[in-house]
Amino acid sequence: MNRAAKSFGKGFTLIELLLVLVILATLATIVVPKFTKRSEQARVTAARTDIASLEVALDAFEIDISRFPTTSEGLKALIEKPSNADAWKQPYIKRGVPKDPWGNEYVYKQPGQYNEYGYDLSSAGPDEQMGGKDDIKNWTEDGK
Repeated sequence: MNRAAKSFGKGFTLIELLLVLVILATLATIVVPKFTKRSEQARVTAARTDIASLEVALDAFEIDISRFPTTSEGLKALIEKPSNADAWKQPYIKRGVPKDPWGNEYVYKQPGQYNEYGYDLSSAGPDEQMGGKDDIKNWTEDGK
C-alpha cells in the first residue's frame, strides 16, 4: 500500500465532520425546546405545591392563634413567633419560607382581595410580572 492510501483510513474528512455537526444541530433544535417546556411545567407544578404547603401551614397557624398572619407579619410568622401571638406553638414550616421557583418571594395579603375572609397567596409565575395569565395563585378570577 502506498502512503496516501494508509493515511486515508486514519481520520474523518472535513465534509464528514460538518455533516455530523449539522445532524447534531438539527437534533438539538428539535429536542431542546421540548426539555425547556418540560422544565417550565415542572417549575409551575413546584409553585403550586409550595402554595398548597403554605396553605396547610397557614391553616395550622390559624387553628392555634385564631387568626391568619397579617400582611405585615407575612409568611415569616410561620417560622418566627409574632409578638402578639401567645398561643404560637411551633415553626409551621421546617425549612423556612420558600421562594418561588423563579427566585421571588410569594405574595401574601391578609385579608385577601379575592379571599375576603382568608388570604391571597400568589407567585408571579414564569414571566415574573404580577397580573399576567401565568400567575399561580390560591384563588380563581371568577370566584368559583
